[in-house]
Amino acid sequence: MNAFLAIVAILGVSASGPLMAGANAPALAIGFWRNALGTAAVAPFAARTIRRELTGLGREGWYATAFAGVMLAVHFATWVSALKMTSVAAATAMVSMQVVFVVVIDLLRGTRTPPAVVAGVSIAVVGVLVITGVDFSLSARAVAGDLLALVGGLTAALYLMAGSRVRETVSTTSYTVVCYSICAVTLAVSCLVAQVEMIDFSGRTWLAIVGVTICAQLLGHSVLNHLLAVMSPGLISLLLLFEVPGAAILAGIFLDQTPPAGVYVGLALILAGLVVVVVRRPPPEEVLPD
Repeated sequence: MNAFLAIVAILGVSASGPLMAGANAPALAIGFWRNALGTAAVAPFAARTIRRELTGLGREGWYATAFAGVMLAVHFATWVSALKMTSVAAATAMVSMQVVFVVVIDLLRGTRTPPAVVAGVSIAVVGVLVITGVDFSLSARAVAGDLLALVGGLTAALYLMAGSRVRETVSTTSYTVVCYSICAVTLAVSCLVAQVEMIDFSGRTWLAIVGVTICAQLLGHSVLNHLLAVMSPGLISLLLLFEVPGAAILAGIFLDQTPPAGVYVGLALILAGLVVVVVRRPPPEEVLPD
């Protein structure tokens, strides 16, 4: 049963990139609805404890939560935009560099890092350069999409690091409701300022938005959080890396995306580097709901 649930979870998170890439709606609107619907889905489970937990959060805790919510909003805005500009395979590989950004931030803080982790980071960076070089030969738009996905990875890392502090005193459900709410409000304001369409979408696009909420957040990361009770965090982190080839395969099937062979070479290098980083370094306490 646990193996079956793991397969369901990997398919769920892998479907998020293709679904959002195929949705005919602005990136800001997709990010808003995904988080708004996610908040509505999780809120009933936090109703009994959220008031008590948030009362004792403190000013510093609220600052950290607000920062995490804003970083999550920037993550979705940049990553979903990247999915519209470059291939799903490239965008998913780039945004998975969040693990590398966490390591780099720790290095800048003076944290000791095992040489194997530094080597893994270096391999992943080479993979990024390979994909960017291939996309540069295709179009400036594809390169811009790669860079946006990297920004999405950086903001995901900042979200993780801020959230890990709050999660020391607040349950997953309470933190998720507040963080998703802040993210949704931030994206809603951005939609209004940018005068982005938020409602008038086709039925197919609404199905894609609902689908990514169900697949990625309910059947994806929620199931993986459940499996943490019976699997190690290291194993869960390794399972999450299957999102990269999974998204590429699904994009090839449903979106008819076949990137050049060089993109897959870069993707393989990024995966190899990330496997080394995840195995040799303790994973972050909180996993991004992609």
